[in-house]
Amino acid sequence: MLSIVIPIHNEERAILRLYDRLTVVLEEIDKPYELIFIDDASSDRSFELLANLVETDARLKVIRLRRNFGQTAALSAGFDEAKGEVIISMDGDLQHAPEDMPALLAKIDEGFDIASGWRKERNDNLVMRKVPSRIANWLMKKASGVDLHDFGTTFKAYRSEVIKDINLYGELHRFIPALASFYGARIAEVPIQNPPRTGGASHYGIGRTFNVMFDIITLRFLLKYFTRPMHFFGRIGLACVTVGGAILSFLLVKKIMGMEIILENGPLLFTGGLLLLVGLVMFTTGLLGEMMMRTYFESQGRRIYAVREVRTQHETKAAGEGK
Repeated sequence: MLSIVIPIHNEERAILRLYDRLTVVLEEIDKPYELIFIDDASSDRSFELLANLVETDARLKVIRLRRNFGQTAALSAGFDEAKGEVIISMDGDLQHAPEDMPALLAKIDEGFDIASGWRKERNDNLVMRKVPSRIANWLMKKASGVDLHDFGTTFKAYRSEVIKDINLYGELHRFIPALASFYGARIAEVPIQNPPRTGGASHYGIGRTFNVMFDIITLRFLLKYFTRPMHFFGRIGLACVTVGGAILSFLLVKKIMGMEIILENGPLLFTGGLLLLVGLVMFTTGLLGEMMMRTYFESQGRRIYAVREVRTQHETKAAGEGK
């Protein structure tokens, strides 16, 4: 079964055309499916149009959020509601062509866990969108170690067990492949169309580039130090304590030799003391982080690993006998 998850916000001009194209493509795919629209507190007639469609299509489900929580939260709500073994997410503004869904599903059928769309030929403004996007994608690739050209697009297909193991918050939806790679997900990239926007206004601008930069820093920390925060804070703390201790030891020797420390080396004394204090704070932060991680995993029963499959001789025989 397929679940198509589509977050929308003020997309009344595109909804009916998107629905018509989706149903045509999904009928051709010839698999059971469900359509899940998440209305992120639209102020236009988006929800009204979807509510009317629900009355005529039992495979359609509409989730209306209480306020505008953002795209990541809307996607998370759709993923939680999805019942399909394969989940496809896409935007609701017709800048993702439903006709590209078979290409994404083909990669899933080949054994990949995630098929990620790649807007190879982008129809965007060069200065305001293309250049910042290329820089951000390059940084994301380096930070995550996942070799993708296009992290920003929502148009992706996932195996259900992969996406449901990922907790989304903030604006981390663009980093789902990187977060899934932490648990060993196999990822493929599929070129997709990037039709020009036919109506409404884009919800993205160059101002969000700064948010992406902050998210990249968060991603790097999550992927490398999530389960061992002391390795991050401890290294900084050790460096500060070492340098600060060396400065204070040097000044102590000068003091023993009878030199005036405060007047001659006041700034250096201040720097040494500050570095020592910062180092101790970093060590403390690392220890608190370690305790929080253990509390998180143990209290919620979460695992720090993910199992792809389990095979035993008994199960193999039982499967053979059942044929």
